[in-house]
Amino acid sequence: MYRDIAGKKVFFGTGSASHVRNQPSIVFIHGAAMDHTVWTLPARYFARHDYNVVAVDLPGHGRSTGPALESVEAISDWLSEMLASVGEQEHVLVGHSMGSLIAWDWAAKHSNQCKKLVLLGTSMPMPVTDQLLDAAKQNEVASFEMANTWSHSSRGKLGFNPNPGVWMFGHGQRLMHRSTDDVFYADLAACNDANLDPAQIQCPALLILGESDQMTPYRAGRTVADQLTNASVVTLPGSGHSMLSESPNEVLDALIRFLSVN
Repeated sequence: MYRDIAGKKVFFGTGSASHVRNQPSIVFIHGAAMDHTVWTLPARYFARHDYNVVAVDLPGHGRSTGPALESVEAISDWLSEMLASVGEQEHVLVGHSMGSLIAWDWAAKHSNQCKKLVLLGTSMPMPVTDQLLDAAKQNEVASFEMANTWSHSSRGKLGFNPNPGVWMFGHGQRLMHRSTDDVFYADLAACNDANLDPAQIQCPALLILGESDQMTPYRAGRTVADQLTNASVVTLPGSGHSMLSESPNEVLDALIRFLSVN
């Protein structure tokens, strides 16, 4: 579905379902150099279980017009405009990696509109190595290769997948290669420069953390959870940062359990 935000074309997936008036809204926010397609499984599930799904393509990503925005705060403000165009007044926000920071900032700014918050593969701060930043700034293919390698666990690199027919490592690589010049660097710089305060989050929160995550290490995610006033944690044994492809069923199960609790 398309919207026009500040003269720019914006796309968001709906889980292949129409929005129904007065249904709760669930918003999915992807990570760096990704797009809405990483949420296909949960988006389709919740679209068929009485939720209006908004799986955004951030500016410059997927089918949304660029350029990519350069800070988490700017993307969060853009998200506010986008959600205002959708019409629902209260949302569950679900974000992965960079998307978790955007969801976090939005929830802090709009506490009266954020019903629940789910952070996948998160940390604060979320530092990015100089090696990766420099490669991305030069639009080098090596930046995709480094990030994709570090995002997968050992088993993910070998091709193991409980869901047949999906090559996890190749899927991640292909998504990154679809992004245009300067997008990946803008995303990484936004993560590296973010400065968020866990104390600002008032709504119930769930953190889904990969035990073998090298991009946002498990212990860093636990530190975030410990600083939140109303947070629970789901640990994905053996999963890396690319948990939406490595542990899709476990992620969906965790979301279902969390959202079923009033």
